[in-house]
This record gives sequence, structure tokens and C-alpha cells, in this order.
Amino acid sequence: MAELIAVDYQAPDAAKTFVQSLRDTGFGVLKNHPISADVLTQLYDRWGDFFNSEDKEHYLFDETKFDGFFPTRLAETAKGHTVRDLKEYFHYYPWGRCPDELKAANQEYYEQAVGFAAELLSWVEAHTPDDVAQHYKEPLSNMIQGSEQSLLRVLHYPPLPESREPDAIRASAHEDINLLTVLPAANEPGLQVLAKSGEWLDVPCDFGNLIINIGDMLQEASGGYFPSTTHRVINPEGMDASRSRISLPLFLHPRKDVVLSTRYTAGEYLTERLNELRKNDSA
Repeated sequence: MAELIAVDYQAPDAAKTFVQSLRDTGFGVLKNHPISADVLTQLYDRWGDFFNSEDKEHYLFDETKFDGFFPTRLAETAKGHTVRDLKEYFHYYPWGRCPDELKAANQEYYEQAVGFAAELLSWVEAHTPDDVAQHYKEPLSNMIQGSEQSLLRVLHYPPLPESREPDAIRASAHEDINLLTVLPAANEPGLQVLAKSGEWLDVPCDFGNLIINIGDMLQEASGGYFPSTTHRVINPEGMDASRSRISLPLFLHPRKDVVLSTRYTAGEYLTERLNELRKNDSA
């Protein structure tokens, strides 16, 4: 069974080892990377205060722009599931709304994560076989240049409510829509990835690790060579059930006009998937 190991970003074979991990598991875990730990610590603390305040209700999400605060009552229902996830979250775009006291740190992390993700996309392309790479309509790292779609989702998983639906968990099994997702290890464990063997693997959650997973758009662009992998966040047990969890995934999206394949542009693909989610939520 494949194991998830943390790849040293400083190692000479980091790119090759990282991309092989993506191929084997759909996930790659990096340590000794350039994303600032100080910025992350600041974000965890400040967003924790935000979610524990009443101010969040002043930023209710915009149905057109999809920025702002999504309370637990509006949390998404994963494709193929019927129960909402046990979470609340805030959608941050540089052009969108954000509490003043969080804007600077949010933007600093956003820029760091997007810039680093461009490097990771160049790693992926460099280690793509020629017969697969010839189908990329443009260099992978170019696909995000000028994009306004990349999304920082600040996730808050509150302490588990005593009364909840039997099948409700923090994040039901799902795949991401985008190219790559960049995720600093959260302040609590719980993230798991579905291995090819059918077993659930715990993703290393040591603070300082950076977790990257493949989304559906990279799977589409690579003709399935890089698989979008199913993952979930399970409920904590015992005393840990009273602890909250904050997570900071950056969903890396290409420009809407980017041609992913003969079937889709990025804009068409995103619209189709968002419509599926809306139908699922209203069912």
C-alpha cells in the first residue's frame, strides 16, 4: 500500500519524488518549504477569533460572486451525499470582501501560496511523460497567470454538536474541482485520502507540512494521468470532539479561457461543477 511521506522541498530530488507521490496517491506532502509559518500561525489565531464572533454574520456569502461567509446551515453537501458537512467557511478572493483586520495577512498568504503553486505546476509538467504533456494546451504554470478564480477557503470545523445526523462528518468524501489544492497542515488532525487499495490513509498533519492534492481540472488536462483523489475529514473522538479545527486550503484555478481538453475550457468546467453542487444542495 502506498504511504504518504513528507518530501523535503530542499532535497535535490524533491520535484521528482513529489510528482511521483501525486501519481501514486493524488497527494504530495512537503516540508522545509518557503510558506511562512508566522503568517499561518497569525491566520489560525485571527480566523479562530472571527468564527467565534458575531461579526461573521455581517459577511454572508454573495450568491453571485460566491465570496464571504458560509454558515453551517449553508455548508455544502458533497457530490453523491445527502447530508451537509459539519463546517462553516469564508471564501476569500483578493477582489472580494474581507474583515479589515484579516486582509493583510490573508493577502500575504494568498500571494505566497499562488506563487509557490506555480512552481509546483512546473514540477508536474517537467515530470509528465511526453505523450501526456503534448496534450497540455499551454504550460501548466501559465494557466493560472492572470486568473481571478483561485480561492482561499478558510474552513472552521466547530466542536461536534451533540445532536447531528448519523452520517454527518466534517467533510464527506469528495474530489476538488481545480488544478491543485495547497493546504498547510491544519491545527488538528482528521484529513484522510482514499488509497488505490480502497483503504483510507491519514495525511501527515505535523505543523509546517504543506499538503498538495490534485483536482479534477488537472486530471482533465492530463487525460487522467494525474488522478483527482478522493479525500475527507473525519470526526474526532473522545475529548477531541470538543475541539475546533481550522484549515486554509488554496484552490488553484486557471483563467476561465484556458482550454483544459477537447471537451472543456476551465470556465465551462467550473460552471458545470458548481451547477451540480447547487442542485445537490437544493435536492
